[in-house]
Amino acid sequence: MTHRLTSKDILALGFMTFALFVGAGNIIFPPMVGIQSGEHVWIAAFGFLITAVGLPVITVIALARVGGGIDALSSPIGKAAGLLLATVCYLAVGPLFATPRTATVSFAVGIAPLTGDGTLPLFIYSLIYFALVIGISLYPGKLLDTVGHFLAPLKILALIVLGVAVLIWPAGGVSPGTEEYQRAAFSSGFVNGYLTMDTLGALVFGIVIVNAARSRGVEDAKLLTRYTMLAGIIAGIGLTLIYLTLFKLGNDSGALVAQSANGAEILHAYVQQTFGGMGSFFLAALIFVACMVTAVGLTCACAEFFAQYVPLSYKTLVFILGLFSMVVSNLGLSHLIQISIPVLTAIYPPCIVLVVLSFTLKFWNKSSRIIAPTMLVSLLFGIVDAIKTTSFKDVLPLFSQHLPLADQGLSWLPPSLAMLVIAAVVDRAKGREQVAVHQ
Repeated sequence: MTHRLTSKDILALGFMTFALFVGAGNIIFPPMVGIQSGEHVWIAAFGFLITAVGLPVITVIALARVGGGIDALSSPIGKAAGLLLATVCYLAVGPLFATPRTATVSFAVGIAPLTGDGTLPLFIYSLIYFALVIGISLYPGKLLDTVGHFLAPLKILALIVLGVAVLIWPAGGVSPGTEEYQRAAFSSGFVNGYLTMDTLGALVFGIVIVNAARSRGVEDAKLLTRYTMLAGIIAGIGLTLIYLTLFKLGNDSGALVAQSANGAEILHAYVQQTFGGMGSFFLAALIFVACMVTAVGLTCACAEFFAQYVPLSYKTLVFILGLFSMVVSNLGLSHLIQISIPVLTAIYPPCIVLVVLSFTLKFWNKSSRIIAPTMLVSLLFGIVDAIKTTSFKDVLPLFSQHLPLADQGLSWLPPSLAMLVIAAVVDRAKGREQVAVHQ
Protein backbone atom coordinates (compact mmCIF):
# COMPACT_ATOMS: atom_id res chain seq x y z
CA MET A 1 0.00 0.00 0.00
CA THR A 2 1.34 3.44 -0.95
CA HIS A 3 1.37 5.87 1.97
CA ARG A 4 0.20 9.41 1.22
CA LEU A 5 0.45 12.57 3.28
CA THR A 6 -2.69 14.33 4.45
CA SER A 7 -3.18 18.02 3.63
CA LYS A 8 -2.33 18.79 7.27
CA ASP A 9 0.95 16.84 6.99
CA ILE A 10 1.89 18.63 3.75
CA LEU A 11 1.23 22.01 5.40
CA ALA A 12 3.31 20.94 8.44
CA LEU A 13 6.15 19.86 6.11
CA GLY A 14 5.94 23.28 4.42
CA PHE A 15 6.09 25.12 7.76
CA MET A 16 9.03 22.96 8.86
CA THR A 17 10.87 23.80 5.61
CA PHE A 18 10.06 27.48 6.13
CA ALA A 19 11.35 27.32 9.74
CA LEU A 20 14.62 25.72 8.55
CA PHE A 21 15.23 28.62 6.18
CA VAL A 22 14.24 31.54 8.42
CA GLY A 23 17.43 32.43 10.25
CA ALA A 24 19.45 35.52 11.00
CA GLY A 25 20.35 36.29 7.39
CA ASN A 26 16.74 36.22 6.20
CA ILE A 27 15.82 38.96 8.64
CA ILE A 28 18.83 41.30 8.31
CA PHE A 29 19.64 41.43 4.57
CA PRO A 30 16.29 42.49 2.99
CA PRO A 31 16.14 45.74 5.05
CA MET A 32 19.72 46.53 3.92
CA VAL A 33 18.78 46.01 0.26
CA GLY A 34 15.64 48.09 0.88
CA ILE A 35 17.44 51.13 2.29
CA GLN A 36 20.37 51.02 -0.16
CA SER A 37 18.33 50.50 -3.35
CA GLY A 38 16.14 53.58 -2.76
CA GLU A 39 13.78 54.21 -5.70
CA HIS A 40 14.99 50.99 -7.40
CA VAL A 41 13.84 48.79 -4.51
CA TRP A 42 11.45 46.50 -6.42
CA ILE A 43 13.90 45.80 -9.27
CA ALA A 44 16.55 44.92 -6.65
CA ALA A 45 13.96 42.87 -4.73
CA PHE A 46 13.22 40.81 -7.85
CA GLY A 47 16.91 39.92 -8.26
CA PHE A 48 17.19 39.13 -4.54
CA LEU A 49 14.14 36.85 -4.60
CA ILE A 50 15.65 34.74 -7.41
CA THR A 51 18.72 33.77 -5.34
CA ALA A 52 17.14 33.94 -1.86
CA VAL A 53 13.84 32.15 -2.65
CA GLY A 54 13.84 30.67 -6.17
CA LEU A 55 17.19 28.87 -5.93
CA PRO A 56 16.64 27.34 -2.45
CA VAL A 57 13.19 26.03 -3.53
CA ILE A 58 14.68 24.59 -6.75
CA THR A 59 17.50 23.03 -4.66
CA VAL A 60 14.99 21.32 -2.37
CA ILE A 61 13.16 19.95 -5.45
CA ALA A 62 16.46 18.81 -7.03
CA LEU A 63 17.38 16.93 -3.85
CA ALA A 64 13.94 15.33 -3.72
CA ARG A 65 14.34 14.12 -7.32
CA VAL A 66 17.61 12.30 -6.48
CA GLY A 67 16.08 11.07 -3.22
CA GLY A 68 18.88 12.16 -0.93
CA GLY A 69 21.35 14.75 0.21
CA ILE A 70 24.18 16.74 -1.30
CA ASP A 71 26.26 13.55 -1.87
CA ALA A 72 23.57 12.13 -4.19
CA LEU A 73 23.16 15.44 -6.03
CA SER A 74 26.92 15.86 -6.55
CA SER A 75 27.54 12.28 -7.78
CA PRO A 76 28.24 13.44 -11.41
CA ILE A 77 31.39 15.30 -10.26
CA GLY A 78 32.83 12.29 -8.39
CA LYS A 79 33.17 11.36 -4.72
CA ALA A 80 36.23 13.51 -3.89
CA ALA A 81 34.87 16.70 -5.50
CA GLY A 82 31.40 16.00 -4.02
CA LEU A 83 32.89 15.62 -0.53
CA LEU A 84 34.85 18.85 -0.98
CA LEU A 85 31.68 20.69 -2.04
CA ALA A 86 29.73 19.25 0.92
CA THR A 87 32.53 20.24 3.33
CA VAL A 88 32.59 23.83 2.01
CA CYS A 89 28.77 24.06 2.32
CA TYR A 90 28.76 22.68 5.89
CA LEU A 91 31.60 25.01 6.96
CA ALA A 92 29.88 28.05 5.39
CA VAL A 93 26.47 27.39 6.97
CA GLY A 94 28.23 26.24 10.14
CA PRO A 95 31.20 27.64 12.07
CA LEU A 96 32.57 30.07 9.45
CA PHE A 97 29.56 32.31 8.81
CA ALA A 98 25.97 31.30 9.57
CA THR A 99 26.40 30.00 13.15
CA PRO A 100 28.53 32.97 14.36
CA ARG A 101 26.09 35.30 12.59
CA THR A 102 23.21 34.02 14.77
CA ALA A 103 25.10 35.32 17.82
CA THR A 104 26.08 38.68 16.28
CA VAL A 105 22.54 39.35 14.98
CA SER A 106 20.84 38.52 18.29
CA PHE A 107 23.46 40.69 20.09
CA ALA A 108 23.04 43.60 17.66
CA VAL A 109 19.23 43.56 17.96
CA GLY A 110 18.80 42.83 21.67
CA ILE A 111 21.91 43.72 23.66
CA ALA A 112 23.92 46.34 21.75
CA PRO A 113 21.19 49.05 22.07
CA LEU A 114 21.51 48.68 25.88
CA THR A 115 25.28 48.12 26.32
CA GLY A 116 26.73 49.77 23.24
CA ASP A 117 28.41 47.97 20.37
CA GLY A 118 31.67 47.32 22.26
CA THR A 119 34.01 44.32 22.12
CA LEU A 120 33.63 43.37 25.83
CA PRO A 121 29.78 43.17 25.85
CA LEU A 122 29.90 41.09 22.63
CA PHE A 123 32.55 38.77 24.11
CA ILE A 124 30.57 38.19 27.34
CA TYR A 125 27.35 37.69 25.38
CA SER A 126 28.97 35.26 22.90
CA LEU A 127 30.48 33.28 25.79
CA ILE A 128 27.06 32.77 27.43
CA TYR A 129 25.32 32.26 24.05
CA PHE A 130 27.66 29.53 22.82
CA ALA A 131 27.81 27.85 26.25
CA LEU A 132 24.03 27.38 25.86
CA VAL A 133 24.40 26.28 22.20
CA ILE A 134 27.04 23.67 23.13
CA GLY A 135 25.03 22.49 26.17
CA ILE A 136 21.85 21.93 24.09
CA SER A 137 23.73 20.49 21.08
CA LEU A 138 25.40 17.81 23.24
CA TYR A 139 21.97 16.30 23.91
CA PRO A 140 19.90 17.14 20.81
CA GLY A 141 17.03 14.71 21.62
CA LYS A 142 13.62 16.04 22.56
CA LEU A 143 14.59 19.51 23.76
CA LEU A 144 15.40 20.80 20.27
CA ASP A 145 12.18 19.28 18.88
CA THR A 146 10.08 20.87 21.63
CA VAL A 147 11.68 24.28 21.21
CA GLY A 148 11.55 23.95 17.41
CA HIS A 149 7.88 23.02 17.34
CA PHE A 150 7.05 25.80 19.78
CA LEU A 151 9.25 28.35 18.04
CA ALA A 152 8.18 27.88 14.39
CA PRO A 153 4.57 29.09 14.89
CA LEU A 154 5.74 31.82 17.32
CA LYS A 155 8.32 33.02 14.80
CA ILE A 156 5.73 33.06 12.01
CA LEU A 157 3.23 34.95 14.21
CA ALA A 158 5.81 37.57 15.21
CA LEU A 159 6.90 38.06 11.59
CA ILE A 160 3.24 38.46 10.52
CA VAL A 161 2.79 41.14 13.22
CA LEU A 162 5.94 42.91 11.98
CA GLY A 163 4.81 42.64 8.34
CA VAL A 164 1.35 44.08 9.08
CA ALA A 165 2.94 46.91 11.10
CA VAL A 166 5.20 47.83 8.16
CA LEU A 167 2.14 48.15 5.90
CA ILE A 168 0.03 50.11 8.43
CA TRP A 169 2.78 52.30 9.98
CA PRO A 170 5.56 52.93 7.44
CA ALA A 171 8.51 54.80 8.93
CA GLY A 172 8.72 57.22 5.98
CA GLY A 173 11.79 58.69 4.33
CA VAL A 174 13.14 56.93 1.22
CA SER A 175 16.83 57.62 0.57
CA PRO A 176 18.14 57.85 -3.02
CA GLY A 177 19.67 54.54 -4.18
CA THR A 178 23.44 54.04 -3.73
CA GLU A 179 25.72 54.16 -6.78
CA GLU A 180 25.78 50.35 -6.93
CA TYR A 181 21.97 50.15 -7.15
CA GLN A 182 21.68 53.13 -9.50
CA ARG A 183 23.99 51.29 -11.91
CA ALA A 184 22.68 47.72 -11.66
CA ALA A 185 19.73 47.27 -9.30
CA PHE A 186 18.68 43.80 -10.47
CA SER A 187 22.11 42.15 -10.39
CA SER A 188 23.04 43.88 -7.09
CA GLY A 189 19.90 42.36 -5.54
CA PHE A 190 20.71 39.01 -7.19
CA VAL A 191 24.23 38.89 -5.70
CA ASN A 192 23.02 40.14 -2.29
CA GLY A 193 20.60 37.19 -2.22
CA TYR A 194 23.69 34.95 -1.86
CA LEU A 195 24.21 36.39 1.63
CA THR A 196 21.13 34.68 3.09
CA MET A 197 23.03 31.40 2.37
CA ASP A 198 19.69 29.66 1.81
CA THR A 199 20.83 27.72 -1.28
CA LEU A 200 23.76 26.31 0.71
CA GLY A 201 21.35 25.72 3.59
CA ALA A 202 19.01 23.85 1.24
CA LEU A 203 21.91 21.60 0.14
CA VAL A 204 22.57 20.79 3.81
CA PHE A 205 18.97 20.58 5.07
CA GLY A 206 17.38 19.05 1.92
CA ILE A 207 17.86 15.51 3.20
CA VAL A 208 16.06 16.48 6.44
CA ILE A 209 12.97 17.52 4.44
CA VAL A 210 13.01 14.35 2.30
CA ASN A 211 13.44 12.17 5.42
CA ALA A 212 10.58 13.97 7.19
CA ALA A 213 8.25 12.85 4.38
CA ARG A 214 9.76 9.34 4.52
CA SER A 215 9.11 9.19 8.28
CA ARG A 216 5.38 9.25 7.47
CA GLY A 217 5.78 6.08 5.42
CA VAL A 218 6.07 7.73 1.99
CA GLU A 219 8.47 5.64 -0.14
CA ASP A 220 7.23 6.23 -3.68
CA ALA A 221 9.84 8.40 -5.46
CA LYS A 222 7.25 10.42 -7.41
CA LEU A 223 5.22 11.15 -4.27
CA LEU A 224 8.39 12.14 -2.35
CA THR A 225 9.30 14.58 -5.12
CA ARG A 226 5.75 15.96 -5.21
CA TYR A 227 5.45 16.45 -1.44
CA THR A 228 8.92 18.00 -1.15
CA MET A 229 8.09 20.30 -4.08
CA LEU A 230 4.88 21.40 -2.32
CA ALA A 231 6.80 21.95 0.95
CA GLY A 232 9.38 24.03 -0.93
CA ILE A 233 6.66 26.11 -2.60
CA ILE A 234 4.88 26.74 0.76
CA ALA A 235 8.21 27.81 2.30
CA GLY A 236 8.97 29.93 -0.79
CA ILE A 237 5.64 31.78 -0.56
CA GLY A 238 6.25 32.45 3.16
CA LEU A 239 9.79 33.71 2.52
CA THR A 240 8.63 35.94 -0.36
CA LEU A 241 5.95 37.61 1.79
CA ILE A 242 8.43 38.22 4.63
CA TYR A 243 11.07 39.58 2.28
CA LEU A 244 8.64 41.97 0.57
CA THR A 245 7.63 43.51 3.91
CA LEU A 246 11.27 43.70 5.06
CA PHE A 247 12.28 45.41 1.78
CA LYS A 248 9.55 48.00 2.44
CA LEU A 249 10.66 48.36 6.08
CA GLY A 250 14.23 49.11 4.97
CA ASN A 251 13.17 51.30 2.06
CA ASP A 252 11.07 53.51 4.37
CA SER A 253 13.81 53.83 7.03
CA GLY A 254 15.96 56.51 5.37
CA ALA A 255 14.96 59.04 8.04
CA LEU A 256 15.70 56.64 10.94
CA VAL A 257 19.23 55.35 10.27
CA ALA A 258 22.24 55.96 8.03
CA GLN A 259 22.16 54.23 4.65
CA SER A 260 25.27 52.26 5.64
CA ALA A 261 23.51 50.71 8.69
CA ASN A 262 23.33 46.93 8.90
CA GLY A 263 20.00 45.09 8.94
CA ALA A 264 19.92 44.60 12.71
CA GLU A 265 20.30 48.37 13.27
CA ILE A 266 17.57 49.17 10.71
CA LEU A 267 15.18 46.62 12.25
CA HIS A 268 15.81 47.84 15.80
CA ALA A 269 15.31 51.51 14.81
CA TYR A 270 11.97 50.73 13.14
CA VAL A 271 10.62 48.58 16.01
CA GLN A 272 11.81 51.12 18.60
CA GLN A 273 9.95 53.93 16.79
CA THR A 274 6.79 51.91 16.08
CA PHE A 275 6.37 49.81 19.24
CA GLY A 276 8.55 51.57 21.82
CA GLY A 277 10.76 49.87 24.42
CA MET A 278 8.45 46.90 25.06
CA GLY A 279 8.29 46.10 21.34
CA SER A 280 12.10 46.17 21.15
CA PHE A 281 12.25 43.77 24.11
CA PHE A 282 9.92 41.25 22.43
CA LEU A 283 11.81 41.56 19.13
CA ALA A 284 15.08 40.91 20.97
CA ALA A 285 13.62 37.88 22.79
CA LEU A 286 12.17 36.43 19.59
CA ILE A 287 15.38 36.85 17.59
CA PHE A 288 17.43 35.43 20.47
CA VAL A 289 15.40 32.21 20.63
CA ALA A 290 15.15 31.98 16.83
CA CYS A 291 18.90 32.43 16.42
CA MET A 292 19.64 30.04 19.28
CA VAL A 293 17.57 27.22 17.75
CA THR A 294 19.16 27.85 14.33
CA ALA A 295 22.63 27.74 15.91
CA VAL A 296 21.84 24.46 17.70
CA GLY A 297 20.44 22.92 14.51
CA LEU A 298 23.51 23.96 12.48
CA THR A 299 25.96 22.81 15.17
CA CYS A 300 24.25 19.39 15.43
CA ALA A 301 24.14 18.98 11.61
CA CYS A 302 27.82 19.95 11.20
CA ALA A 303 28.99 17.73 14.08
CA GLU A 304 27.08 14.74 12.65
CA PHE A 305 28.53 15.36 9.17
CA PHE A 306 32.18 15.73 10.25
CA ALA A 307 31.96 12.81 12.71
CA GLN A 308 31.71 10.54 9.63
CA TYR A 309 35.06 11.73 8.27
CA VAL A 310 37.34 12.72 11.18
CA PRO A 311 38.53 10.58 14.14
CA LEU A 312 36.64 12.68 16.69
CA SER A 313 33.42 11.94 18.54
CA TYR A 314 30.19 13.87 18.00
CA LYS A 315 30.44 15.52 21.44
CA THR A 316 34.07 16.59 20.90
CA LEU A 317 33.11 18.13 17.56
CA VAL A 318 30.22 20.03 19.19
CA PHE A 319 32.74 21.66 21.58
CA ILE A 320 35.20 22.47 18.77
CA LEU A 321 32.49 23.89 16.45
CA GLY A 322 30.87 25.87 19.26
CA LEU A 323 34.15 27.41 20.48
CA PHE A 324 35.30 28.20 16.93
CA SER A 325 31.92 29.86 16.18
CA MET A 326 32.26 31.92 19.36
CA VAL A 327 35.70 33.20 18.31
CA VAL A 328 34.44 34.11 14.80
CA SER A 329 31.32 35.85 16.19
CA ASN A 330 33.55 38.34 18.02
CA LEU A 331 34.49 39.89 14.70
CA GLY A 332 31.11 41.69 14.89
CA LEU A 333 28.20 41.63 12.46
CA SER A 334 29.39 44.15 9.85
CA HIS A 335 32.89 42.65 9.74
CA LEU A 336 31.47 39.11 9.47
CA ILE A 337 29.27 40.16 6.53
CA GLN A 338 32.30 41.75 4.79
CA ILE A 339 34.36 38.54 5.14
CA SER A 340 31.50 36.31 3.96
CA ILE A 341 30.83 38.31 0.75
CA PRO A 342 33.91 37.14 -1.26
CA VAL A 343 33.61 33.52 -0.07
CA LEU A 344 29.91 33.28 -0.99
CA THR A 345 30.52 35.12 -4.29
CA ALA A 346 33.04 32.39 -5.20
CA ILE A 347 31.13 29.26 -4.10
CA TYR A 348 27.59 30.19 -5.12
CA PRO A 349 28.12 29.95 -8.95
CA PRO A 350 29.19 26.24 -8.94
CA CYS A 351 26.32 25.42 -6.54
CA ILE A 352 23.85 27.19 -8.87
CA VAL A 353 25.28 25.27 -11.86
CA LEU A 354 25.03 21.92 -10.01
CA VAL A 355 21.41 22.50 -8.97
CA VAL A 356 20.18 23.80 -12.35
CA LEU A 357 21.97 21.11 -14.42
CA SER A 358 20.66 18.34 -12.14
CA PHE A 359 17.33 18.82 -13.95
CA THR A 360 18.94 18.08 -17.34
CA LEU A 361 20.65 14.72 -16.63
CA LYS A 362 18.47 12.70 -19.02
CA PHE A 363 19.60 14.83 -21.99
CA TRP A 364 23.25 13.75 -21.76
CA ASN A 365 25.11 10.55 -22.62
CA LYS A 366 27.37 11.05 -19.59
CA SER A 367 26.38 13.78 -17.11
CA SER A 368 29.89 14.14 -15.60
CA ARG A 369 31.15 15.43 -18.98
CA ILE A 370 28.67 18.32 -18.71
CA ILE A 371 28.44 19.16 -15.00
CA ALA A 372 32.10 18.93 -13.90
CA PRO A 373 33.66 21.28 -16.51
CA THR A 374 30.78 23.79 -16.28
CA MET A 375 31.06 23.88 -12.47
CA LEU A 376 34.85 24.33 -12.71
CA VAL A 377 34.54 27.31 -15.09
CA SER A 378 31.82 28.88 -12.91
CA LEU A 379 34.07 28.47 -9.84
CA LEU A 380 37.11 30.03 -11.54
CA PHE A 381 35.16 33.08 -12.71
CA GLY A 382 33.29 33.17 -9.38
CA ILE A 383 36.70 33.52 -7.70
CA VAL A 384 37.48 36.45 -10.04
CA ASP A 385 34.18 38.11 -9.02
CA ALA A 386 35.04 37.37 -5.36
CA ILE A 387 38.47 39.01 -5.58
CA LYS A 388 36.81 42.13 -7.03
CA THR A 389 34.85 42.53 -3.76
CA THR A 390 38.10 42.67 -1.72
CA SER A 391 41.05 45.06 -1.39
CA PHE A 392 43.09 42.72 -3.62
CA LYS A 393 41.12 43.64 -6.74
CA ASP A 394 44.12 45.53 -8.18
CA VAL A 395 46.06 42.25 -8.64
CA LEU A 396 43.57 41.10 -11.29
CA PRO A 397 44.48 41.67 -14.97
CA LEU A 398 42.79 44.64 -16.62
CA PHE A 399 40.69 42.50 -18.98
CA SER A 400 38.87 40.96 -15.97
CA GLN A 401 37.20 44.33 -15.37
CA HIS A 402 35.76 44.29 -18.91
CA LEU A 403 34.34 40.76 -19.03
CA PRO A 404 30.64 40.56 -20.02
CA LEU A 405 28.46 41.31 -16.95
CA ALA A 406 31.64 42.02 -14.89
CA ASP A 407 30.26 45.34 -13.60
CA GLN A 408 27.24 43.45 -12.25
CA GLY A 409 29.19 40.75 -10.37
CA LEU A 410 27.99 38.05 -12.80
CA SER A 411 31.06 37.57 -15.03
CA TRP A 412 30.87 33.81 -14.29
CA LEU A 413 27.62 33.43 -16.23
CA PRO A 414 28.66 33.90 -19.93
CA PRO A 415 31.78 31.62 -19.74
CA SER A 416 29.76 28.98 -17.86
CA LEU A 417 27.11 29.00 -20.61
CA ALA A 418 29.87 28.79 -23.26
CA MET A 419 31.46 25.83 -21.43
CA LEU A 420 28.04 24.16 -21.21
CA VAL A 421 27.61 24.43 -25.01
CA ILE A 422 31.14 23.06 -25.68
CA ALA A 423 30.63 20.18 -23.18
CA ALA A 424 27.25 19.36 -24.76
CA VAL A 425 28.85 19.14 -28.24
CA VAL A 426 31.66 16.90 -26.91
CA ASP A 427 29.12 14.71 -25.10
CA ARG A 428 27.07 14.27 -28.28
CA ALA A 429 30.21 13.44 -30.33
CA LYS A 430 31.61 10.97 -27.79
CA GLY A 431 28.22 9.38 -27.30
CA ARG A 432 27.94 8.73 -31.03
CA GLU A 433 31.51 7.35 -31.16
CA GLN A 434 30.68 4.75 -28.48
CA VAL A 435 27.56 3.66 -30.37
CA ALA A 436 29.62 3.29 -33.58
CA VAL A 437 32.20 1.09 -31.77
CA HIS A 438 29.48 -1.23 -30.45
CA GLN A 439 27.99 -1.60 -33.93
